[in-house]
Amino acid sequence: MASVENPEAESDRNVEIWKIKKLIRSLEAARGNGTSMISLIIPPKDQISRVSKMLADEFGTASNIKSRVNRLSVLGAITSVQNRLKLYNKVPPNGLVVYCGTIVTNEGKEKKVNIDFEPFKPINTSLYLCDNKFHTEALTALLEDDNKFGFIIMDGNGALFGTLCGNTRDVLHKFTVDLPKKHGRGGQSALRFARLRMEKRHNYVRKVAETAVQMFISNDKVNVTGIVMAGSADFKSELSTSDMFDQRLQAKILKIVDISYGGENGFNQAIELSAEVLSNVKFIQEKKLIGKYFDEISQDTGRFCFGVEDTIKALEMGSVETLIIWENMDVQRVVLKNPEGSVDEVKVLLLNPEQEKDRSHFIDKETGLELEVVDKMSLIEWLANKYKSFGAHLEIVTDRSQEGSQFCRGFGGIGGLLRYKVDFQSMEADELDDLEIDDDDLF
Repeated sequence: MASVENPEAESDRNVEIWKIKKLIRSLEAARGNGTSMISLIIPPKDQISRVSKMLADEFGTASNIKSRVNRLSVLGAITSVQNRLKLYNKVPPNGLVVYCGTIVTNEGKEKKVNIDFEPFKPINTSLYLCDNKFHTEALTALLEDDNKFGFIIMDGNGALFGTLCGNTRDVLHKFTVDLPKKHGRGGQSALRFARLRMEKRHNYVRKVAETAVQMFISNDKVNVTGIVMAGSADFKSELSTSDMFDQRLQAKILKIVDISYGGENGFNQAIELSAEVLSNVKFIQEKKLIGKYFDEISQDTGRFCFGVEDTIKALEMGSVETLIIWENMDVQRVVLKNPEGSVDEVKVLLLNPEQEKDRSHFIDKETGLELEVVDKMSLIEWLANKYKSFGAHLEIVTDRSQEGSQFCRGFGGIGGLLRYKVDFQSMEADELDDLEIDDDDLF
């Protein structure tokens, strides 16, 4: 699991999640004739040889399909999958996902699809299906609860350290402790017993604090999204406010809960009691990020940008520290070239869906020649592949929160937090003006 303290690793994971979401949408929309669309998922530690043998058996079975067209399609898809598997010596550490088949496009034409990739985290599903659609349920499950949470369960009998990721819970470490109970006998020994008791309690809290660092900090980074502390006595509160508890872990405490038991039963109870908080973590992180962006705007610091044109300018200057994009922003990036000009002479145009429908060709004002479309892809996909070269961190947000909705509607779904103040008004107009496009078409 990527460390959440590392913004670069967090950006990478967010981009992987967005790419999987985009892939799921396109696969779910795809339909084919007959049952020639193969969905194959191989879990980690499985054998390529076993899957190859299974496909060879399936090839023999498919040879008996009565419909000639369907038979040829299925056999062709199985052969394509077999060829793909030959590229791998062994199953990748996170497993392997293969989608292959012939789909029918919106224009009614047939198109072959062949996709294979290693998911961004382990996929523990084994699947082989031949249908008239692709099955993406296992990929959807990858996107749910991808955060890992730490649990510290401590009471008078001992402590337990565990993690929860999705529906997988792991006990990392546990130990028992023998603490003296309150002493009822009086006399001169009462103070000594009380002092010994406080000393042992103090040592127990220290041991839990030191063990928590070993469990939840790796490479000087916190390796969980948040921490839940639970217990039946006041130990949990004592630890959370103690100077012995690492400050990096203190900052990650999401909730402190009272439970009736210790150990593994207490772990299960703590998960139930903190379920609501855990489900809202991603939502809260998003609200906090966009809230910080709005604070920069309200304070008029100048260390922000919004809209496609200003954000691209800021990226090219290297001034964007955090790039924020709405996951469903639909802007196309079109690269145009003058067919009679030099190879380096290209122009980039950014169009929203309405503008794209209106424009089937582009004319250069200076020469009057029609420009050739060299490349065309969605802007968010281009930025997802290029953001590192601009020295920025990428955050892909939704419009499910009030702040997210305001960002998408009011600021065009794209903006950034800048490293330093930039005055966009004094900058020269973009070279897009060279193209024969109305002023209201420009961003």
